[in-house]
Amino acid sequence: MRNLALVLALFFTVNNFVIAQTKKPFYLQQKWELSGFEAPECIILDNENTVLYVSSMNGTATDKDRNGYISRVSLDGKMIAKDWISGLNAPKGMGIYKGKLYVTDIDKIVEIDIKKGKIIHEYTAEGATFLNDIAIDKKGNVYASNTFGLSGIYKLSDGKVVLWIKDEKLDFPNGLLIDNEELYLASWGDKILGKLMKVSLSNKSIQELSTPIGNLDGLVKTTGGYLMSDWLAGKIVFWSALTKETIEITDLPKGSADIELDPKSKTVFVPQMNEGKIVAYTIKK
Repeated sequence: MRNLALVLALFFTVNNFVIAQTKKPFYLQQKWELSGFEAPECIILDNENTVLYVSSMNGTATDKDRNGYISRVSLDGKMIAKDWISGLNAPKGMGIYKGKLYVTDIDKIVEIDIKKGKIIHEYTAEGATFLNDIAIDKKGNVYASNTFGLSGIYKLSDGKVVLWIKDEKLDFPNGLLIDNEELYLASWGDKILGKLMKVSLSNKSIQELSTPIGNLDGLVKTTGGYLMSDWLAGKIVFWSALTKETIEITDLPKGSADIELDPKSKTVFVPQMNEGKIVAYTIKK
């Protein structure tokens, strides 16, 4: 296993890369912003309760300091409850399934009862060093990427967490989503910049979809392709499923993390970790 301290130093490495200069299929127009967070890492939309959840590390990414928290925010950018869930360490990715909110917290997957607003279980992922994003399949299986320390994906099923896949080809996996029975992931990148790839849920085969793009964090599906955030460069990019090109959509501050998309309102929500705020953008043609 790589020395975690050396791996984390990648956060402070500056890389240059080429993105296609093709005409943008759309642009992002700022809608609102909300400050007052401490290192917000992920935003997720709860359609059933019409609310956003925001995870804030409130410290470094691997400190077990119990300073982390999750906030509830309205869709128009108003703070509902900053410390809705407190006592976490460094909460990052989130996923929702049947009234439960699942959150990665360094080496645990935390289960929260949304209606009760309380933590009901913490599942330990043995050997995990940097659990990051979450994706949940139709059966309620929870997949969590482990970005630094080992390139792997853990799976929570029937109350047990196992290392589902460990492979250097995953290239420091970060953002996850499930689409058409396949697990798509945006990688941070190791020796070269991260890429978009997918892993078969049936046989765990890995397929690279893009050329190197950047130090990728958030990943969401949109019309015609996928939107991704580049944490180090601060960019939001679009990968076209038709042309296989990566197109820069907008340039944002360094630290743009795990994004969310509301397809109904065509809104992209971006946590800007270093700025301590979240920003909503409307997709415009």
